[in-house]
Amino acid sequence: MDFKGSDTIPGPRSEDHLPHTTTAAAKIVIVGGFGVGKTTMVGSVSEIRPLTTEETMTQAGIGVDDNYGSESKTATTVAMDFGRIRISDQVVLYLFGTPGQERFWFLWNGLFEGALGAVVLVDTRRLEVSFEVMGRLEERGVPFVVAVNTFPDGPRYPVEDLRAALDLQPEVPIVECDVRRRASSRDVLMTLMRFLHALALSRSRT
Repeated sequence: MDFKGSDTIPGPRSEDHLPHTTTAAAKIVIVGGFGVGKTTMVGSVSEIRPLTTEETMTQAGIGVDDNYGSESKTATTVAMDFGRIRISDQVVLYLFGTPGQERFWFLWNGLFEGALGAVVLVDTRRLEVSFEVMGRLEERGVPFVVAVNTFPDGPRYPVEDLRAALDLQPEVPIVECDVRRRASSRDVLMTLMRFLHALALSRSRT
């Protein structure tokens, strides 16, 4: 759009304004390996138009990026995805999706800064990718829940088998989701918020 010759520049859309009832906000990061659905989740659940930094994949990634299970993917996040959702009249979550390709993981530390919690998206076809993701969150002290994105050709496992395979503590929630569906993605975020609330109560009693 060309604004030359105009004295005004459009401001934010009405739906982008925060409601006047908002009293608290929290930063949530959505992490996972390449092609697990982070950009899709932010886009499906955000109540504002999401900001994405997707770029077309090039020959430079051949032999460097592991795209198993996502061979048809033609674009990748190179910085972050950003969205926003209200979970009540008072509380807003700011969502930050991390880049999935390992050569962009150096950006994660900045995105983790100030995060209240995280969603680790998991693809059961590539569980091994999740170990370093969870390890980085644990190093930074960021609590997380695990959300298993259900791909049509992905194997299905009982929750306790997944917990054992991912070496998760008993209290860490594991949920299945379809990140293409807004309600499913919102349920994941609500699971995270309930988990964070339970952690806060537990810490206040010690």
